[in-house]
Amino acid sequence: MASIFNTLSIGYSGLSAAQVGINTTGNNIANAENEGYTRQRVITSAANPLITSAGNVGNGVEIQDIKRVFDNFVFDRYSSVSADKEYSDFERQTLEELSTYFPEIDGVGIKADLAEYYNMWQTFADNPNNDSIKVALAKQTETLTQHITQTQNQVLNLQMQVNDQLDVNITEVNSLAQQLADLNKSIDVAEAGGGYTANDLRDKRNVIERSLSRLIGAEVNQGQLESNIQIDSNSNTRTGSYTLSVNGFNLVDGSTYHPLTIEKGNNPYGFYELSYERQDGTLIPMEEEINNGKIGAIFNLRGRAIDTTSGMPTDGVLQNVVSDLDAFAKGLIESTNNLYAKSARSRMESNYININPATPLVTSPLNINPGSFDVLVYDIDGNEVAKRTINIDAATSMSGISGSNSIEGQIIANKDDNSDANANNDVDDYMVFNYAPNANGDIKLELSMNAAANSQGYTFAVVDNLPDNTFASGTNFAGAIGLGSFFEGSNARDIRLNTQYRNNPTQLHAGYSSNAGDNRVALDMVQQQFESYKFQVGNEQYDTTTYGMFDITSTYVGISTNSAITRNETVSTQFNATEMEYNSITKVSIDEEMTNLIKYQTSYGAAAKVITTVDQMMQTLLGIKQ
Repeated sequence: MASIFNTLSIGYSGLSAAQVGINTTGNNIANAENEGYTRQRVITSAANPLITSAGNVGNGVEIQDIKRVFDNFVFDRYSSVSADKEYSDFERQTLEELSTYFPEIDGVGIKADLAEYYNMWQTFADNPNNDSIKVALAKQTETLTQHITQTQNQVLNLQMQVNDQLDVNITEVNSLAQQLADLNKSIDVAEAGGGYTANDLRDKRNVIERSLSRLIGAEVNQGQLESNIQIDSNSNTRTGSYTLSVNGFNLVDGSTYHPLTIEKGNNPYGFYELSYERQDGTLIPMEEEINNGKIGAIFNLRGRAIDTTSGMPTDGVLQNVVSDLDAFAKGLIESTNNLYAKSARSRMESNYININPATPLVTSPLNINPGSFDVLVYDIDGNEVAKRTINIDAATSMSGISGSNSIEGQIIANKDDNSDANANNDVDDYMVFNYAPNANGDIKLELSMNAAANSQGYTFAVVDNLPDNTFASGTNFAGAIGLGSFFEGSNARDIRLNTQYRNNPTQLHAGYSSNAGDNRVALDMVQQQFESYKFQVGNEQYDTTTYGMFDITSTYVGISTNSAITRNETVSTQFNATEMEYNSITKVSIDEEMTNLIKYQTSYGAAAKVITTVDQMMQTLLGIKQ
C-alpha cells in the first residue's frame, strides 16, 4: 500500500539519481582531455511499482547502469587507420632522411664526383707524364671513393638505427600484451554475474588495443556485439571471449598472453630476428607475418629475411639501396681494374681470393666469364716481344701442371708464341706464376717477371680479348681478382685507391707500355664511362653504364621517398577523418556536459521539492494529532 513514506522514498530516489548524474557529468568534464577516455551516460528506469487496489503506483527511479558512449565499428576503423598512419609516418620519416644522402638533384654528390673523376682521366690522357696531374687524379679518386663509402655507411647506419628500434618496440609490445591480459582478468571480475560495466577498465583496454595496432597492426576478435541504443544510436560494445592477434597469431587470449621472442644471436651485424613461441616451444619466424604498424614499416625498410651466409637482409628498401650501391661500386672496381691491368709492370698481385686451385673459375664466386685474355711482354723500350692467349672455359681452374687447362698451365707451357723457332723468347720464358697460401692460409695470385727479365727492364700486361669490341664482353679475369689493381676493395664499404698510389701517386700509369707519351690506358678509362657493364644485384642483372647504375640507385631512393610522402598524405587525410568521426561519438563535449549539468541540477531541485512537500505534509498531520 502506498503511503506518505513511500512518497518520501520516491523523492529520495530522484535525489540519488540526480546526484549520480551530476557525479557522472563531473567525471566526464574532469577527464575531457584524458586520452582514451570515453564519455559516460547514466541509464535509469522506473522502479517496480507498488500494486494497490487503485492500480500500480509509481515507486520512484532506479539506476540500471552507467555505460560508455562507444561504437566498436568506428573504433575498429580508427585502430586500423592508426596502424596505417604509424606505418606511413615512420616510413616517410626514414626515407626523407635517406634521400638527404643522395643530393644529386642539386648537382653535388657521388655522380658529380664521378664526372670529375673521368675528367681527371681525360686531363691525364692529355698530359700522361705530368706528375702533378697524377697527384690530382689520385686525390679526385680518393674523393670519389670516400664519398661512396661515406654514403654507404650512412645508409647502413640508418638501417641499423631502424633495426635497433625493433628491439625497443617488440619489448613494448610484450609489455602492453601482458597489461592487456591483466586488464581482461580485471574486467571479467568486475563484470562477473552481470553486474555493472567496467567503463574505465574498458577505456584502458581500448587505449592498449590501439597502441598495439599502431605498433604491430594487431586486431581484436571478440564475441557478440551488444547495442547500447538507450544512450546513443551509434553506441555498441563487444563482449564475450577475447583474443588479440597478428595475422592469425594470438598475442593475447583472454587473461593469458604469448610474448614475442627477439634475438640477434650470432649475427655479425646485429640484425634482430623475431619469433612466435607456440605452446610446444616451437619458434615460428614472424618477420613475414607483420606487415602493418610501426614494426611492419621497420621490416619493410630494414628487410625481413636474413641471409644465413652473409648475415645481411635479403630485401627491404634500405637493403635494396645498400645492394645497389655495392653493385655500383663493385662494377666500378672490377671494370676499372680490368682496364688498368693493360698497363705494363714487372709485378702484379691480386686480392686474397681463397679459391681452391682446382675449382673451375667460372663457377666460383668470382665474376669471371668464359673467353680469353692475352698476356703481353714488353721490353725496356716498350716494344711487344711476346704474346700468349689464355683461354677460360667451363673447366678452367687457377693452378695446374704445364699444358693443363688452368691459368698456370697455360702461362708456363713451353710454347713458341712468336713462331720463330726460338724457345727462349716466349711468355713462359719471362713469367713467374705463384698461387700459394701465405702463413695465415690466405691465397692470392702473383704474376711477375723472372729475375733475369726484371733486371733487363721487361714488363708485362694482361689484356682482355673483347669479341664484341665492348669493354664488358671479356673474361673480366684481372678485374674479378684485382690483379694489379687501381682500386682496392670489393664493394661500397671498402672501395679505395690502391695503397701503392695513395702513398706515391707518381707511379700511376697512363699507357699500355712504358713509352713516354703512351696514354692508351687513360683513354680507355675515359671511354669506360660510356660503356655498358653487367651489374648484378641479387637475382637481377642490369646492363648499363657506370652512371646508369648509380642513376638506378638514386632514382630508386627518389621514387621510394616520393611514394612514401604521397601515401602519407593520403593516409593522414583518412586518419583525420576517422579520428574526427570517432571523437564525435566518444569524446567529451564540454558544452553538452554543461547542458547535462543544468538538467541534473534542475532534476535535483525538483526531487528536493518533493521531499520538502512531504515534510510539510507530515507537519500538517502531526498538527492535526495535537
